[in-house]
Amino acid sequence: MKRVSKRYIKGIAKSTLHLILEISKSSYPNEFSGLLKEKDGVVNEVILIPGTYSSTKGALMDFYNIPIGIRTVGTVHSHPSIIYTPSSVDLALFRKKGSVHIITCYPYDNKSWQSYNSNGEKITIPVIDIEFEYRDDEEW
Repeated sequence: MKRVSKRYIKGIAKSTLHLILEISKSSYPNEFSGLLKEKDGVVNEVILIPGTYSSTKGALMDFYNIPIGIRTVGTVHSHPSIIYTPSSVDLALFRKKGSVHIITCYPYDNKSWQSYNSNGEKITIPVIDIEFEYRDDEEW
C-alpha cells in the first residue's frame, strides 16, 4: 500500500472521517458522494454539491454546481455493499478530480473505508485527532 506524499496530504481529521461514515450510513442503501477539502495538509471538510443524484447504483455530482472559488483535493463516496474497490467509473473520476479519494462501504464503521490516489492505487491516510478553528471570513 502506497503512502500519500507528506507535502500534499498528511491525514484526515478524525471528526471528518466520522462525518463521512455517518453520511454514508444515513444514505444507505443509496450511495453518497462529495468533494474533499484540506487545511494545512489535513482533509477537514466534505463539500456536498447541490443537484447530486444518488441511487443504489451510484451517485452523480453536477460539477457545474460547485461554488466558484472552492479548491478541493479529491472525492469521497460510499458503496452500498461490503466492497470498497473502485469501479471503472470511479477510476475515471479519480483521474479528473484530485489526488486523494475515499470510498466507504457497508457497515460504515472505522474499518469500512479505503483511500486511493488518482491512479486508483490504495494509499494510507492517517486519521488525526485534531481540532480546527473556523472563522466566518475564511475563503470558501
